Amino acid sequence: MIHKIGIIMNGVTGRMGTNQHLMRSIVEIIKQGGVQVSPSEFIMPDPVLVGRNEIKLKKLAAMSGVEKWTTDLDSVINDPNYQIYFDAQTTGRRAAAVKQAAKAGKHVYCEKPIATDTATALELYKVCEDAGVKHGVVQDKLWLPGLLKLKRLMENGFFGKILSVRGEFGYWVFEGHSVPAQRPSWNYRKEDDGGIIVDMLCHWRYVLDNLFGEVKGVFCLGATHIPERVDEQGKPYNCTADDAAYATFELDGGVIAHFNSSWVTRVRRDDLLTLHVDGTKGSAVAGLRECWTQHYGNTPKPVWNPDISQPIDFYEGWSKVPEQENFDNAFKAEWELFLKHVVKDKPFKWNLLEGAKGVQLAEKGLESWDKKTWVEIPKIQ
Repeated sequence: MIHKIGIIMNGVTGRMGTNQHLMRSIVEIIKQGGVQVSPSEFIMPDPVLVGRNEIKLKKLAAMSGVEKWTTDLDSVINDPNYQIYFDAQTTGRRAAAVKQAAKAGKHVYCEKPIATDTATALELYKVCEDAGVKHGVVQDKLWLPGLLKLKRLMENGFFGKILSVRGEFGYWVFEGHSVPAQRPSWNYRKEDDGGIIVDMLCHWRYVLDNLFGEVKGVFCLGATHIPERVDEQGKPYNCTADDAAYATFELDGGVIAHFNSSWVTRVRRDDLLTLHVDGTKGSAVAGLRECWTQHYGNTPKPVWNPDISQPIDFYEGWSKVPEQENFDNAFKAEWELFLKHVVKDKPFKWNLLEGAKGVQLAEKGLESWDKKTWVEIPKIQ
């Protein structure tokens, strides 16, 4: 049995929508023959590409092999052949389209942040609940191989009591004056909902909540280190949004987490994102795909002496976690779970309420920066 399910893919002409959601998720699911839910039962996506730029849509259709596209969102929102609405637009455009889709009876799946503020995010959750549609938010990092390996270690008691988590994220995004920038210019304009706090604290919320403990409070300091960049048309513009954030979190259970997020740092670590987890019985460092561990029994005993060369090779005492299973693309893995949720009512916990929690943490991070103070995170029910 093949369950054909129509998916409205709005905003997929952008970098993330094209690469991760269309090409590496939906197109790959189609190529593999759909999502298998039993030996003889599959879910087959039937996407239509939606955007504002006809030229980009035609090019994307040719590249992906998806024949259907339109610049008229209303026409597909009102088409009963499409049961899911997916939104990968810029954040400011998301709320109105999600409301429209939910009220038309479409199940909703969307990128994060789901809204520009917590009140709107919670409104979207309520609209979907009132409409009786299923809903989900992209929380891709939970399915990264490195974080899944970290989770397996936790499930097997490797760390003992977890004490702290240190996250390092980022890389150098070129300003565009000589080398072209590798991120869109709106990321650096507050008036266009840009900024690394809004972008990344949404990620850190679901990573921390799902792996280490619910976030109880935050102190966040943002910065706009680079005041001018060059946009896609080659014109200089003033940067009005933060390009770096330095945030400390308190979690349930007493775990302390600190994340440095930066688009103005040069990488000298294992990956663009690393999580260093310390526990009473062992530590681990997870990147996007790999994970390294050091058990209590393998921990060296350094002695502080800056007058001699360091006798310990601190990388030597770590062991790489072997490949014990095959990992799919993280975005594709969550897409398959959401499709099973819609078609077969399989459990799916990463709904728009979870998305609202991410928006809340970003909002509280901005408040902390503005007030230069610790901010408590009230529970969202």
